[in-house]
Amino acid sequence: MEDIVVQISPETRAAGDERPLPPPAPEYHSWIGQDRSSDDAGKAMRQDAADLAERVIEHYRNNTTHEAEEQWTEPVDNYLDVDRWLREMDAVHRSVPLPLAMSSELPKPGTYKALDVLGIPILITRDRQGAVHAMINACRHRGAELVEPGCGVAKRITCPYHAWSYDLSGELRGVYAEKTFGDVPREKRSLVQLPVGERAGIVFVSLDPNAEHDLDAWLGDLQPLLEGLRFADCHHYATRELTSPNWKVTLDGYLETYHFASLHTKTVFETNFSNMMAHDTWGPHQRLAAALRPIADLVDLPADKRDPGDIVGAIYWLFPGLAIAGTWRNKIAVSIVIPRTATESVTQQIILLREPAVTEEERHAADQFGEWFYEVVRDEDYATTYGVQRGLKALAGTDFVFGRNEPGLQHFHRTIHRLLDEASR
Repeated sequence: MEDIVVQISPETRAAGDERPLPPPAPEYHSWIGQDRSSDDAGKAMRQDAADLAERVIEHYRNNTTHEAEEQWTEPVDNYLDVDRWLREMDAVHRSVPLPLAMSSELPKPGTYKALDVLGIPILITRDRQGAVHAMINACRHRGAELVEPGCGVAKRITCPYHAWSYDLSGELRGVYAEKTFGDVPREKRSLVQLPVGERAGIVFVSLDPNAEHDLDAWLGDLQPLLEGLRFADCHHYATRELTSPNWKVTLDGYLETYHFASLHTKTVFETNFSNMMAHDTWGPHQRLAAALRPIADLVDLPADKRDPGDIVGAIYWLFPGLAIAGTWRNKIAVSIVIPRTATESVTQQIILLREPAVTEEERHAADQFGEWFYEVVRDEDYATTYGVQRGLKALAGTDFVFGRNEPGLQHFHRTIHRLLDEASR
């Protein structure tokens, strides 16, 4: 085996800095090495994982990372221009199926998730038969918000304003004091429906009521791998929200491992190598596969003796803003980045567990994982990207450069450029 260059983090904490150190990284356990599913999706997922582990091992042996053919420059004005942001929202968020929920957030009939996307209040439900629905979260009487943002359980959705009620498919079922109000045709006053679909444990919603999306084509060859990851069988533990900068400034930080050593000195870099990953794309979607620290002790073992979950930190990223980290582990951190304005977005952080947290020890471990993830993103990633946001105006007329070692950023921005070009034709 070739000599390995030891990765040492740049010094990022100035002398006299009294900020508290971040909590220690939570303990992880591989799930993929224990998976024994015998269906085609499970087999394909495990074979892909074994192949990916070998690719990451080669990067470790050679102290390399996946590289694009060349660098990419992105004008800073593309982050600043409000008109461009509006065009992005039309060409991207109002045109493609948006991954807005994990199936485990609606784990059984009679559950729902409500959220706001670009000023549109959305209600996602699971009806008595287990089918998902998406609709505008506004009563058809006078437009009142039906349920507050978040996840919940309900046999019927009742408007808090005048008590009109709807079933979980959105059909109007009850009108308070209809005798004095007058007859209301139910079929004309049911909730406004949005196109929705569920694949591989993820719920996709279109903001365009008239859209007809082919989710199987949208996910392409990535879908069998996602199905093999069994997200639908996970348990939703917690959800928290963070405000974040412009959606592209925010997502740029999710799409490379180049910053691990410098920005995450005492957190992510404790468990992941920096600037060392394999990279794959499926249409607009992609995967970053970082090298994990235990690879140093496992690299010389026979392939059938290595657990890919101990070698690779696989992050699956679904366009335009869903990142799933810890996909091969027993605890999973999902991030959904949703634009609000040209300068602000909101990030939903969703913690999923492979097994429910029943004991106090299990709940403590899940809490620690969620808190660690929240603090790292807030205090390191977003603290930095807010700094990027503040500097954009001063850099107007210049450009950013994405290195060959940042293929994820290049793929993301190329996809946006392509969709904008297609929308302008």
